[in-house]
Amino acid sequence: MDCNCFDPLLPADELLMKYQYISDFFIAIAYFSIPIELVYFVQKSAVFPYRWVLVQFGAFIVLCGATHLINLWTSTPHTRTVAMVMTTAKFSTAAVSCATAVMLVHIIPDLLSVKTRELFLKNKAAELDREMGLIRTQEETGRYVRMLTHEIRSTLDRHTILKSTLVELGRALQLEECALWMPTRTGVELQLSYTLHHQNPVGFTVPIQLPVINQVFSANRAVKISPNSPVARLRPARKYMPGEVVAVRVPLLHLSNFQTNDWPELSPKSYALMVLMLPSNSARQWHVHELELVDVVADQVAVALSHAAILEESMRARDLLMEQNVALDLARREAETAVRARNDFLGVMNHEMRTPMHAVIALSSLLQESELTPEQRLMVETILKSSNLLATLINDVLDLSRLEDGSLQLDVGTFNLHALFREVLNLIKPIAAVKKLFVTLSLSSDLPEVAIGDEKRLMQILLNVVGNAVKFSKEGSVSVSAVAAKSESLIDPRAPEFFPVQSENHFYLRVQVKDTGSGINPQDIPKLFCKFAQNQELATKNSGGTGLGLAICKRFVDLMEGHIWIESEGVGKGSTAIFIVKLGIPGRLNESKLPFIPGLPANHMQMTFQGLKVLVMDDNGFSRMVTKTLLVHLGCDVTTIGSGDECLRVLTREHKVVIMDVSITGMNCYDVAVSVHEKFGKRYERPLIVALTGNTDQVTKENCMRVGMDGVILKPVSIDKMTSVLSELLEHRAVL
Repeated sequence: MDCNCFDPLLPADELLMKYQYISDFFIAIAYFSIPIELVYFVQKSAVFPYRWVLVQFGAFIVLCGATHLINLWTSTPHTRTVAMVMTTAKFSTAAVSCATAVMLVHIIPDLLSVKTRELFLKNKAAELDREMGLIRTQEETGRYVRMLTHEIRSTLDRHTILKSTLVELGRALQLEECALWMPTRTGVELQLSYTLHHQNPVGFTVPIQLPVINQVFSANRAVKISPNSPVARLRPARKYMPGEVVAVRVPLLHLSNFQTNDWPELSPKSYALMVLMLPSNSARQWHVHELELVDVVADQVAVALSHAAILEESMRARDLLMEQNVALDLARREAETAVRARNDFLGVMNHEMRTPMHAVIALSSLLQESELTPEQRLMVETILKSSNLLATLINDVLDLSRLEDGSLQLDVGTFNLHALFREVLNLIKPIAAVKKLFVTLSLSSDLPEVAIGDEKRLMQILLNVVGNAVKFSKEGSVSVSAVAAKSESLIDPRAPEFFPVQSENHFYLRVQVKDTGSGINPQDIPKLFCKFAQNQELATKNSGGTGLGLAICKRFVDLMEGHIWIESEGVGKGSTAIFIVKLGIPGRLNESKLPFIPGLPANHMQMTFQGLKVLVMDDNGFSRMVTKTLLVHLGCDVTTIGSGDECLRVLTREHKVVIMDVSITGMNCYDVAVSVHEKFGKRYERPLIVALTGNTDQVTKENCMRVGMDGVILKPVSIDKMTSVLSELLEHRAVL
């Protein structure tokens, strides 16, 4: 008969069951505590992505704990209900555990990827830490560089720059030794020039072609070299473990390396060698940031040395310039002294030469009007021609002197341009008639009749150019034409520096003088405008020239903002002289009122001077006698005196003209002229005051104008010239 009972267990089995019972109890408690912790974790974690998995896993744990708890009642006789509950719990636990296992298959890869990202982030964080350390190192290096740059560039003395570099590098990098090798003058050796601790004699040399030196010079950064290389043997021999050594090149820039003007070919550069040594008997090595610091400092030293080289060169240039300025100033003073001495000499010689010439020409002109035999008349005419030639030479020399030192100024005034051409033609025709030359004058219809300019200088140019044409022509003709030049006729490719500018107030006079004379070799044309230059082939055949005429004409033309040139196809084919000058148009140009300075008018009404009372003041008795003789020949009643006081005492209202030599030594004739004005209050009571002078400069004329003189007569004076001057003066007084 079966019974629903258990066999009594043995005492050992009972003990074993008690242990199982206790173990199941604690396992159940542990299982139940884990879900509570998971619930707490889920509540506190706001970003955990797998909460449902935790819930499922919590259920699995609870079921496992429930199974172990229910198992407590199965160790003793139990009912069917307990068995059913136990079975249900185990089945649920199996189902939940399988579902959990299946879910873990899908979750584990995601969890592994999260772990991978975690490792990636850790690596990135470590890399960022390294970069931050590098940045801090670079900042520290930059601070050192700025400090070194400040010390290096605090001076522009190259010796201070190099010494400061070694000291600051030694302090910043804690070097045992630092040295600088400079190239010698020959460029084949390096010389030890600077050291940090002065342990080695400066002046030691090594060949520049050593392999270690070539290695450093060919690299653009610091290079580690052997401590036993020739350039690194700078430490005492007792150092049995020398520290690491690096070397870097230092470019030595000179002015030739700074190129301008489209960057021409660069000149070869030279280098110095800087050697840096770490302390001996230590395990210290060069770091990357330290090598970068050395590279940057080497570049900064190169820049500082280039600035020092420029400064040294500029200082040398300044000293040279100062020496040159001193020499130029001395030369200028000597030149000014020489110019003053020359002007004083010319002024004295001008007066001294014109005084005897005045006598020769005046007396010769008087002698020419007397009864003479043909032979005597020929001799007198020869004397007059030679005297006039000598007077012209004196004028040319003085004009050229003033042109060269810039003291000559144009005497600008209004004049009759057509009358000037006719006057020149009348002066040339007698000479041309002797040589049977046909002279023509052609004035264009658009040429203004009246112009503003220097009448005397323009006449001098015309007389010289036309005179040359007549002088060098044996037969044929000489044609003179004048037009108001148009814009297209002003351009001359032979004179690119001539830039005519048209305006309403001015016009350009173009004069062409063409002859059928001896012609000129085209190669000799440029020489004609040089001082004392003549056509050598014709100089001996046509003596009488000095070679100054065209040189002076060119300078006069330049003063008139013009251009002059000569054309000729060759010897024997004639020549053409052309010049262009700039003149003003009356009524459009505000010309200044100039004093009445008579010249050589062509056609003056012949006046009678019989009984005209003239007072002549001249301290030179010989010159005074010559002037009186001319005036007496014209019928004047002449009184001569030798001083200004005597002039003021003798002068009366009966005297109509006062001729005074303004070059009287020791006397201010301008004060005498002022006193004459003061003596006669009314203009019609005052006599005409005429200056007799040998000076043709503008200052003399301005002084005469300033004191109210009525005219200027330039020595020497002939009978015709005196007649023209007196006629002009009296006509001018009659008009006034």
